[in-house]
Amino acid sequence: MIQVIPTTPYDDQKMGTAGLRKKSKVVMQEHYFENFLQSIFNTIHPEGKTFVVGGDGRFYNDIAVQKLIKMAAANGVKKLIVGQNGFLSTPASSNIILKRHTDGGFVLSASHNPGGENGDFGIKFATETGGQCSGQVSEQIYANSKNIREFKIFDAPNIDLSHLGSQKLGDMEIEVIDTVNDYVELMQKIFDFDALKKLFAKGFTMRFDAMNAVTGPYAIRIFEEILGAAKGSVLNATPKPDFGGLHPDPNLVYAKELVNIMYSDDAPDFGAANDGDGDRNMILGKKFFVTPSDSLAILTDNYNLIPAYKDGIFGVAKSMATSTAVARVAQEKKIGYYEVPTGWKYFVNLMDSNRITFCGEESFGTGSSHIREKDGIWAVLFWLSIIAATGKSVEQITREHWKKYGRSYYLRFDFDGIPTDVANKLMSDLEAKLPPLNGQKLGSYEVVKAEKFVYNDPVDHSSTSNGLRILFADGSRIVYRLSGTSSSGATLRVYIEKFSRDNLDSDPRQMVDELLKIAAELAEIEKRTGKTKADVTT
Repeated sequence: MIQVIPTTPYDDQKMGTAGLRKKSKVVMQEHYFENFLQSIFNTIHPEGKTFVVGGDGRFYNDIAVQKLIKMAAANGVKKLIVGQNGFLSTPASSNIILKRHTDGGFVLSASHNPGGENGDFGIKFATETGGQCSGQVSEQIYANSKNIREFKIFDAPNIDLSHLGSQKLGDMEIEVIDTVNDYVELMQKIFDFDALKKLFAKGFTMRFDAMNAVTGPYAIRIFEEILGAAKGSVLNATPKPDFGGLHPDPNLVYAKELVNIMYSDDAPDFGAANDGDGDRNMILGKKFFVTPSDSLAILTDNYNLIPAYKDGIFGVAKSMATSTAVARVAQEKKIGYYEVPTGWKYFVNLMDSNRITFCGEESFGTGSSHIREKDGIWAVLFWLSIIAATGKSVEQITREHWKKYGRSYYLRFDFDGIPTDVANKLMSDLEAKLPPLNGQKLGSYEVVKAEKFVYNDPVDHSSTSNGLRILFADGSRIVYRLSGTSSSGATLRVYIEKFSRDNLDSDPRQMVDELLKIAAELAEIEKRTGKTKADVTT
């Protein structure tokens, strides 16, 4: 009943910062998914092991999960724990891996990328830590993918994933679970749900946009059914293969429905959104947006308000591209502080060695050591807990934070769809320009340091380079980085940070204007890409 199928390699199965992401039609090519999955199995030797499996419900999820189950059985896996109907958020998957002490897991998701037949599909592989596999493992998987000649698959009917309970495929056990229960139990251990129930009982209002993605059922259960938010507080709660035509990236550009609600005259008290697989979040108040960088800093500054953290936290880490707001909090609180490359896997070593408790990225990802992934609903519950404890609005909390620590005016400018060779040449030529800039003036800004960012991991002592940065004497910065989450071409991301102690109420776009012009001219963006402005600004 085990078939050994001959195949030929594909040469493009190199994992990025969060797994393999490709256009859906690429993954649907003959044996493409099977080749990649078999390459993982050939690398990790899954015989006798247990894995967690699920996805965000996007197009091809149902087909891919059945292939995964049959290939796991053929490759000697002992047990799979599968989300009901093949659904499982990334945070919930990490939780189950840790809670059940499994050997890892597979999440079928392209995260915040659009879905549908013409959208994107992705495969994430997590280890027993609950976090993404290391760069060394992903390189081994890539090497195996270039030499693969066959894959194994069980010849059997599809497995019924609609009913909870256990069943067998050959010698492998398949346990279908309610994906929400374990996650709710975890959140109840971290936050004071009684205090949050009282907040809603007093008439507090919110809107949560699940963007027709996987966290809809989680949000309904937690916010409406348990905490008592009004019915209808959760928008777009039903996961759909094409996300209902939405681009499930929780930012001001793509979460238009929620933004329009929160900037209306009758806006609710609080707004939030999650992305496709539930690991990103956006926070809004009435006619007020909180940048992800500020959100990480504010959560860190208020950790003592949360039951799970009231006795203290080890420290905090941010991706290099994220603004320096949280660094000022860490200094004030006298806690550990680390700056890492983009990619959640770089936080895992710091968590496992008790160096940090909180971490975050500017790309709307925030989390803590309760799991080994970023966690959108966790961040929302944290914000609600601060509001419940202080009685203050989102805007009040944020403005008081700026008054105490200063404000980082911070924007990210994405230049999408650049040919990969053009993007790589832009970055290499720019890198060569940096050393002579030290001590020089660019416009009205004095350069303190211009360099390639290199991270030396204090735990495994590995070294990783990730992007270029220019640091100025007043605390402002320019950062350049190529994104690893695009399914085609390259995205150049330019991050502009203008720091101010006293000017706290200006327009962010105007505040960063001079630095943006400096950044564009220095990198020759228009000349090299033909783009006169960013495709997306967040």
